[in-house]
Amino acid sequence: MKKILSIIGAITLIGTSTTSLVACNTPQEYTPKQLKEQKEKHKIDTKNQTIRDNLEWIAPQEHPFNTVDNKWYYVVWKGQNWNITKFKNYEEIIPPKHEYQYKTIDEKSKYKIQLRYYSLNDTKINLIIFKSINEPTFIWEENSNNFKSVYRWNLDTQEPDLILDKNGNVKINGE
Repeated sequence: MKKILSIIGAITLIGTSTTSLVACNTPQEYTPKQLKEQKEKHKIDTKNQTIRDNLEWIAPQEHPFNTVDNKWYYVVWKGQNWNITKFKNYEEIIPPKHEYQYKTIDEKSKYKIQLRYYSLNDTKINLIIFKSINEPTFIWEENSNNFKSVYRWNLDTQEPDLILDKNGNVKINGE
């Protein structure tokens, strides 16, 4: 009986393709319909209609930092505690080929949030990363322990004053 189970296990293991194993670590990609649903789900609960209509939750698959758009972004991230960092995407840093440049957008204690600009085979990729002295670097992705969300303010008017509650949820200051 043990031999039969061993043989079945070996056949099953051999039958599992490498691509299906690698696919386990692929980031979440939403269909257009799912992305729309996620954006609705992540809207900030506020009475202010302008904020509800123009503060947009951004998914990592949208690659918002690949072009300069002069928009304000809010990154909710965790070092020792939950933090919210606001920055304007107003400048392009072009790294030399096959190298990277970075810009620190916030630093608290031993933790940093940076925009990293990569250029590989003439393709420019811009990412938000989390760095710590004692931990490896983490890239912003959907189910990260260090990133909760990223929002973009889509108007050129005064951007909202966002704060975090004790659980790291985004709120409008004063509401």
